[in-house]
Amino acid sequence: MKTLTKEIQASITPTMALELLKEGNKRFINNLKVNRNLLQQANETSDGQHPFAVILSCIDSRTSVELIFDQGLGDVFSIRIAGNIINEDILGSMEFGCKIAGAKIIVVLGHTRCGAIKGACDHVEMGNLTALLSKIQPAVYDEKTVLESRNSNNDEFVEKVAAINIKRTVQSIMQRSPILKDMIETGAIGIVGANHDITTGRVSFYADTLILPHRAVLKSAAVEEIEYA
Repeated sequence: MKTLTKEIQASITPTMALELLKEGNKRFINNLKVNRNLLQQANETSDGQHPFAVILSCIDSRTSVELIFDQGLGDVFSIRIAGNIINEDILGSMEFGCKIAGAKIIVVLGHTRCGAIKGACDHVEMGNLTALLSKIQPAVYDEKTVLESRNSNNDEFVEKVAAINIKRTVQSIMQRSPILKDMIETGAIGIVGANHDITTGRVSFYADTLILPHRAVLKSAAVEEIEYA
């Protein structure tokens, strides 16, 4: 597997970037990791990095994006925070990754059985965690289909809130960063929300969050694998 150079990065389109992640996840769930010389990659990226994706994910120890997408050193910008929420610093990091460093796609990656989501569902208040979980609370209130047991003991409720939180984060990136919105609308980058199943390792992409160049947002609200002709 070649270390990414500026020339290789420039040749990758947002659609290709998504495919690279999908292919990497398929390798991961089939235990077919690409053989990489990580020390060589460390040496080859010492003078500069050219990642093709910016991935916002949770701090959960089971969701390392380099592993679940089978990527090497210099391949992806990884932003990790409990509940895969955004703030001004994270948006700035995304703007750097895309506008300055040339990444081609933003992925908002949640996961099943998320502790931060469970905390928000239970309205936990504790130190600085209170402010973090408050950013997830709108997703809790937006979930209207579960009428009973609206807490962390209800797996269905937790997973529905997690999905809403991912999609809200995608929308917030567009709303709160004019730089990223312009890059998405002009086709310079793509954006998509996704969910990682910590039991199977499989990443599913939310088709109704996908924006790629020359491709309208898919209208289906279902989680589906995005296939290309």
